[in-house]
Formats: sequence, C-alpha cells, structure tokens
Amino acid sequence: MSDTTDTTNTDQTQNFSLFAALRKNPTHKGEFDGGDVQRLVGQLDDIITQVEDEGVTVRGFYDASGLRADADIMLWLQGEAPENLQWALRELRRSDLFRSLLPTWNAMGLHLDAAADAEPKQWLAVHPLVMSSDWHMLPESERHLDEDAMSALTLGDYEWLLPIEADELADLMRDPRVTDARPHVVQDVPVYTGRLIETVEIVEVLQ
Repeated sequence: MSDTTDTTNTDQTQNFSLFAALRKNPTHKGEFDGGDVQRLVGQLDDIITQVEDEGVTVRGFYDASGLRADADIMLWLQGEAPENLQWALRELRRSDLFRSLLPTWNAMGLHLDAAADAEPKQWLAVHPLVMSSDWHMLPESERHLDEDAMSALTLGDYEWLLPIEADELADLMRDPRVTDARPHVVQDVPVYTGRLIETVEIVEVLQ
C-alpha cells in the first residue's frame, strides 16, 4: 500500500465508506412468516437499487452473529458523497427487515487508496485505530498501515479505519496484526467481523 498519509493526490476519486453494525431488538418478536420472505427480500432489493441509483454502493451485508454478542448484521456502504451514505443507511434501516434493529456501532472514513474498488471477499473485519504520538513523528515514508488492506481517515473517535478482507476467516486473525505499525497502535477496538451474505440470507440471520 502506498503512503497513507498523503492526502494531496487530486487524481484520486474521493471515496467514503460507512460501516454500521446492527443488533436484534430483544423486545421484538423477530419472526417472519414463510410466505412473507419474498416480499421482505424484494423490498430490500428495491431499496438497494434506489440508493445505488443515487451513487451509493452497497458493498455488502455481513453476518456478524456469534462473532460478537452485540451485533447480528453489519453493512458496508461506499460513495463519493458522505451525505448520500447517511441517507442510504436511513433508507435501508426503514426496510421491514431492518426497521426493528438497534444500532450498535457506526463509523465513516475517507479512503486514501484505490483498493476499495476491488471485489468484496468472503470475510470482513473492521479495525478502528488510534496511533501513538511517536508514530506521527515518524517520516512520512515510514508511516504505513497494513500493506494489503484498505485504509481510511475516520470522522469520529478514531484516526483510521482498517477494513481487512479475506476469503478465509483465519487470515483475518493474522493479517491485521502483522504490520510494522503495531508497536505504535494505542487503540484497535472495537473490531467487528462478519461473513458476506446475500439479501435472501438476512432473513435467516434475523430469525
């Protein structure tokens, strides 16, 4: 990965990512009638088409159940306009599938590389990072994060978002930790992990 501290490259297309982890509401019954599944999935697919027509890419829905106690579904949205990402998330959460879900964690960041255009892989782990002051004192050429991962300047409580994708779950346990930046990391939690799923699979996850 090229030096992620250079934000002056005007040749790059501005690309934001928004991550949202949602959990089931324990007070909501959450049972879907078998005959209603087609309508629920069709409604969600229509909303996806609607937001993508407005320049938002729904990169993926991820099954986070069993990996954390506070999340069942994770969403990853991408686009050039952050306000469109905010709107798209609201539209998706208004769907009948997501309406009862509670927000657990959100983060938005601005990508500084082109890797966000690659095809999504089977597994995703999102690592928020806060770096130590000595890392900021290093020469720009030495301030690297994971060489094979996307990185994004965040707009919230963290300095960086590091979305790591892999086809095998075991690779997510290794790759983010094998980096020269590790000694300079002050905070790298919470980490949300999920498996890429199709919209029709969301019904089973939320049952």
